[in-house]
Amino acid sequence: MPNYKGLIDTQGNPLRKDDLTTPQTDDAKLAHLQNHYAEHPSKGLTPAKLGGVLLQAEQGDIIAQCELAEDMEEKDTHLFSELQKRRLCMKSVPWKLVPPRNASAAEVSDTEMLQEMLEDMTFLPDTFYDMSDAILKGFSNSEITWHQEEKLWLPKAIDFKDPSWFMVNQDNRNELRLRDNTPTGEALNQFGWIQHVHKTKSGYISRNGLARILAWPYIFKNYSVRDLAEFNEIYGLPLRVGKYPNGASQTEKRTLLQAVMGIGHNAGGIIPQGMQIEFEEAAKGSEKPFAYMMEFMDKAMSKAILGGTLTSQADGASSTNALGNVHNEVREELRDSDLTQIETTITRDMVLPMYMFNCRSFTKPSRSPRLEFDTTEAEDMKLFSDSLPGLVGMGVQIPVNWPNEKLQIPLPKEGEAVLGMVAAEVGSTSVVQNE
Repeated sequence: MPNYKGLIDTQGNPLRKDDLTTPQTDDAKLAHLQNHYAEHPSKGLTPAKLGGVLLQAEQGDIIAQCELAEDMEEKDTHLFSELQKRRLCMKSVPWKLVPPRNASAAEVSDTEMLQEMLEDMTFLPDTFYDMSDAILKGFSNSEITWHQEEKLWLPKAIDFKDPSWFMVNQDNRNELRLRDNTPTGEALNQFGWIQHVHKTKSGYISRNGLARILAWPYIFKNYSVRDLAEFNEIYGLPLRVGKYPNGASQTEKRTLLQAVMGIGHNAGGIIPQGMQIEFEEAAKGSEKPFAYMMEFMDKAMSKAILGGTLTSQADGASSTNALGNVHNEVREELRDSDLTQIETTITRDMVLPMYMFNCRSFTKPSRSPRLEFDTTEAEDMKLFSDSLPGLVGMGVQIPVNWPNEKLQIPLPKEGEAVLGMVAAEVGSTSVVQNE
């Protein structure tokens, strides 16, 4: 197909219309990815096997590591719960598009137009959530399918793709490619993907996710869960001893053995006359070492995911309100860091293409509007209003819009009704038309 006029990439090269409207993963040579099913490396996981999975990922094969991360999230309820807290807290944070510094009137107008386009995309919150999957696995790739509405180019769908579909470029370990059964893989189409790499720690893509950190607490905890189950099976029921008289036949012995084995669970049974079953107290044992190990590993996971334990595992002894507030502040710092990374990716992979394709004010990528999450907390309105008059009276120069920003009160639009003081009754309010 000939090049589609009017669409260019960041290097100024023309784009084909098919490159935007047809998903790259629909290519015949990538069809095998649709039939890829996880091998669940968590089955029979041992420290030696885990070490092999992590080493394999370092060498570029990230399939097993991604599938292990998926298994961990599905099988460990505590890990899932803590990870959900970190991911879901981002969904309620408002966002907006901000024009470039010293923006012209055209750039401001185009930013407002793009803001409206993004607000109309009902799938955008799910896209943010899918991007946060990179917190655990290190990266998250979602494929964009574009379509044309009149003269505007807009994303028609944004589809999350399984992390096991990708491989690391051996020549550049910070680049992901689609697995196409070749040693090098297929490069991702420009403007066709939201490629989010989440840095929970410094390192190459295959090493910067939380999965590698959480894998060790996960495996040690599961050893303790297995041992506790065996402990309950052995010590949870009293020892049952069957006694048969001299001269009992093999059939009678088998009948007694079946009764002994089944009476603990069935709470009843029958045996031949002259035989008896005695319940002996089992050897002394304690579940505390297993429970302690499980609790210790849970706390280790909480520290890795949320930065602390008191916001999720208060024990009533070491937990205090002040210390809990400190831990909550740590959670907010993690949330703000997560959102900052998502801002950068969305601006680069979605806002910039929409700006290039649809806006006349586009001159170069560095002048693109950027998406920003509003993570500021509103000030105490009463304390703020009591302090502000005194500061103004002392001669402190305060911009008119600054109080609105601090209190998170939106500025009125032209012609919008606003509240105002009623002259006859000091302290009461009325609706005043803004002129």
